[in-house]
Amino acid sequence: MREVTGAQQARRRRRIKEAVPSADSGSPWYGLDFSRERALYRAGQAPVAGADEVGRGPLAGPVVAAAVILDPERVPRGLDDSKKLTAARREALYAEICATAHVAVTMAPPQRIDRDNIRQATLWALAGAVRALPCRPALLLVDGNDPPAVECDVEAVVGGDGLIASIAAASIVAKVLRDRLMGQLGAAFPAYGFERHMGYGTPEHGAALRAHGPCPHHRRSFAPVREQQLVLFPGAQAAAKG
Repeated sequence: MREVTGAQQARRRRRIKEAVPSADSGSPWYGLDFSRERALYRAGQAPVAGADEVGRGPLAGPVVAAAVILDPERVPRGLDDSKKLTAARREALYAEICATAHVAVTMAPPQRIDRDNIRQATLWALAGAVRALPCRPALLLVDGNDPPAVECDVEAVVGGDGLIASIAAASIVAKVLRDRLMGQLGAAFPAYGFERHMGYGTPEHGAALRAHGPCPHHRRSFAPVREQQLVLFPGAQAAAKG
């Protein structure tokens, strides 16, 4: 493998920055499309992957991270931030993405979240999804401002799921799969209503926690769950203080 010099790396980073401007840069590319990826391909960055995660905030269930390499000739129409799409539209786009693109997913379960903390578990899942792609990307575009450690160039884009097609595709894949999983957990643990609130801290979820305590899929390190455990099991409070 040919060694890349510092000057070559600097030039490469400049090309990436030019092709992936920030949302407040005034670029005419502002808005979601495949223009940034096409510019990166022209600059010699190929293939380009997008990555995003879903599920950092809930009290239960995994963090799901997805990585997607779109086919430049078959970019699905209507890609957008998964939160802005209806469930039916997400499902339709998910099927189209999986039929035309390289897709990989990694899930960080509650046990890993409790052990490592939510940030580290999320970065682990994002890196795992990128590693699981069938081909190694030359560049990863990831939503947010906290990029994972991956074996390729990486650029973090705040609000990227609403700006960049590859990231939007990853957000849709992650959202659909996590929602499906939470629906399955809802059927297995009907007292909690996971299929309705997806594990987030809604009043319904809080009432279920107070009535039944946490189930095996709750994140016991998260304050609302941890505090409820101490109420249900007073001996745990003394142990925690000790």
